[in-house]
Amino acid sequence: MKIDQNAVKILKKSRGGIGISIFLVETHTHLDLIKRSTEEVVEEAAQKGVTKMVTIGIDLESSKTALKFASRWEGVYAAVGFHPHEAKFLEEKNWEELQKLAREGGDRIVAIGETGLDYYRKHSPISCQVEAFKKQIGLAKKLNLPLIIHSREAHQDTLKILAEEARGLKVIIHCFSGDGELAEECLKRGYYLGIGGVVTFDNAKNIRTVVEQIPLDHIVLETDSPYLAPHPFRGKPNEPRYLPLIAEKIAELKKISLEEVAKITSTNCKKILGI
Repeated sequence: MKIDQNAVKILKKSRGGIGISIFLVETHTHLDLIKRSTEEVVEEAAQKGVTKMVTIGIDLESSKTALKFASRWEGVYAAVGFHPHEAKFLEEKNWEELQKLAREGGDRIVAIGETGLDYYRKHSPISCQVEAFKKQIGLAKKLNLPLIIHSREAHQDTLKILAEEARGLKVIIHCFSGDGELAEECLKRGYYLGIGGVVTFDNAKNIRTVVEQIPLDHIVLETDSPYLAPHPFRGKPNEPRYLPLIAEKIAELKKISLEEVAKITSTNCKKILGI
């Protein structure tokens, strides 16, 4: 798919006084939900060192929009899928269109998702969530694409379905919210954990402990923007330009340099997503 030649130019980030130029990959943003000019959002992120990002589909229309954005900006890629909240709408027509979109998107589509299970809000019945989840795993298998997984208060069922249906697939557990034991199980399976703004919250002791314990080569960075803005922007709309704040907190927790966090997490993204 042809990239718009007016695509945003990727820029180096040099943090004032630190003297380090870093490049970060944002693995989970919803550009279509950010209420500002998408061009400005992408451009300002690039100025902060966020050189690549994956914008995520949660239903058919947002998946189409994600692909449209990925076709315009060189540093933007798309994931297409149905969020568990939207699972009840994945009927035959939408399913056919989603498959067609995923097949025809070419190398601008780097994952299927976000898909998974959400037992907290249950906007879709659990039976619909499970069916949609399994369908999308099947699509990822057909296209040899990784999965971006949403799991909220459904960790055991999520892992069970992944074990049964997704063998051999690369997996990112988006916005990881489990404990150390769950993290270890994910690592045994070769999954990657998406770490976002929550790690900067003072009361996020659980996820901070997980980040301290697990190796960096199983972590990817994400904002989930416009949600879950990191400190000091907590409670305000989130954007990819805040990703360096998450990387800085991880560097602090692991007592390593920001440059090392950037290098290893970006390498992880190349392994999983090919970007």
